[in-house]
Amino acid sequence: MELAEAAARAAERIEEGLASYHEEFRAVTREVAGLFGARDWAGIRRKTVERMRLQSAHVGDALGEVRGTLGRAGIDPGAHATWVELKAAFDRQVLGRDDVELAKTFFNSLTRKVFSHVGVDPEIDFQSEDIPFPYRGWEMASARLYSVRRVDAAVVRRVLEDARFATPFRDFEGDAERAAERIGAGIEAAWGAAELEALDVLRPVFYRNKAAYLVGRARRGGGGGEGEGAGRLVPLALAVLHGPDGLEVDAVLPTEDEVSILFSFARWYFHADVASPREVIGFLQSILPRKRIAELYLSLGYSKHAKTELYRDLMAVMGGSDERFVVAPGQRGLVMAVFTLPAYEFVFKVIKDRFPPQKTTTRWEVMEKYRRVLEQDRVGRMVDFQEFEHLPLPRERFGDGLLAELLEVAGDTVREDGGEVVFDHVYLERRVTPLDVFLRQAPPEEADAAVGDYGCCLEDLAAANVFPGDLLLKNFGVTRHGRVVFYDYDEFTPLVDCNFRRFPEPADPDQAMSDDPWFSVAEHDVFPEEMRRFLGLEGRLREVFEERHGHLFEVEFWRRTQERIEAGDLLDVFPYREERRLRPQRPAAVASARDRALEDPSRTTA
Repeated sequence: MELAEAAARAAERIEEGLASYHEEFRAVTREVAGLFGARDWAGIRRKTVERMRLQSAHVGDALGEVRGTLGRAGIDPGAHATWVELKAAFDRQVLGRDDVELAKTFFNSLTRKVFSHVGVDPEIDFQSEDIPFPYRGWEMASARLYSVRRVDAAVVRRVLEDARFATPFRDFEGDAERAAERIGAGIEAAWGAAELEALDVLRPVFYRNKAAYLVGRARRGGGGGEGEGAGRLVPLALAVLHGPDGLEVDAVLPTEDEVSILFSFARWYFHADVASPREVIGFLQSILPRKRIAELYLSLGYSKHAKTELYRDLMAVMGGSDERFVVAPGQRGLVMAVFTLPAYEFVFKVIKDRFPPQKTTTRWEVMEKYRRVLEQDRVGRMVDFQEFEHLPLPRERFGDGLLAELLEVAGDTVREDGGEVVFDHVYLERRVTPLDVFLRQAPPEEADAAVGDYGCCLEDLAAANVFPGDLLLKNFGVTRHGRVVFYDYDEFTPLVDCNFRRFPEPADPDQAMSDDPWFSVAEHDVFPEEMRRFLGLEGRLREVFEERHGHLFEVEFWRRTQERIEAGDLLDVFPYREERRLRPQRPAAVASARDRALEDPSRTTA
């Protein structure tokens, strides 16, 4: 068999593997829709984790098919010429596919398995210019258009009917009336009037945890996501919950900021049955123009292609400036060396070769913690990341001091190779302002709000079965929306694995005055009352925290939350403010997780 013919057959096998992957990916979403109808929240979480593992499994299967077609020599590292031909054949094979961008990332995953190479080899890897951007102007192919001048109850009824939920609404007419009123108010707040040209709603329903979301936009005067049309779109999202008595529209989100938080880089991934990812991403980008394409793909669970887009984005940023890398703002870490470009929105995190004695962990354990974070519901409080291997960066972008430091502390995975600095292993993570830095710089009102949200962050993490381990302010950050998030995972532990204890009473005055503990402390023992000493809050900020979150220093809160989790309850963390709910169940000030831990779980189900 000639090489060209063999490559064409192998390309067909690879496309079959891709098609199988994408169909199974969509099938999981359809299963999730059924689980939402059955109120099987634990099942939805299992499916979310299951879907994350699909692409790696299908890449492995496709590699086996290539071997079966080309023989063992076809997957040998010396088969470079074969893969040059195979790339060209595959490029022809996937022409016209709705998911062609995913196809080319899928192929690159195969070359990474066969060849160990630094960066991108343009002869066998698809490069950024080979991968199309999301559709701009064609995104309506995945949306329904409602040509209306105002959004009233009849329009909302039609939108909800078109979503084709299998479960009936418990108060369909009432929900439509209330939602229409909120949508109209949101449009009027944005434009000064409630009139519009059309309402566009994406056909796929977005499922995550206990909620389903309908995502759309109000539009007038044409308008896209950029330039003249940018002010002519109002993003909209409806949150639909499935309570014991049926479905209900729980909230209306009528602003870019609120929809952006819904698609936050600190949240878990949606399930949406999408045939053409580029169409849906193009729509989302029109209403969320400040979101990077990589983050939008990631929000839909396309993690491998999100990595491709993130690399493309990095290359574009570096090509557009001559900035040098600098040490990232904040205190230097004990486990990670962290650096960034001043104008770039991500940081690079490299595991150090050695840790100080107080860090009783290993490189493998740190990597395992990060892996587990990806399979953890992050409830809007844990920053997502991408893991890169053999990443080359230009040597001229590193000052001598920074490069010397990286080689000294992480020389096992960082090396200088000609005109490049190669990182054999590195994490890219969204950059946020470290909380300790933020509190030093922020006006008093903003600092108070951040301290309050820091407590909410700890409570939300607890509800998600996460204990950060190290609660120091430097391990948390503040997003542009003012939300506090957690980003240092080397001491991350499931909450149920912790043993929350009170300090034992000393037996005598000598014990009470001793600098050394008079009682044993096991690995996962936690003493909540001791948290006061480690938070690093002083003066007014400490008073603010004590007033709003003093229960975090009590054993009862943590044990009660553990009991709920161990009983199988999935505690509720809303991705929107309480006042956005159509039927607020608490005062406008969002209830704390302490309240959530004590409430009947059927009362709130987002």
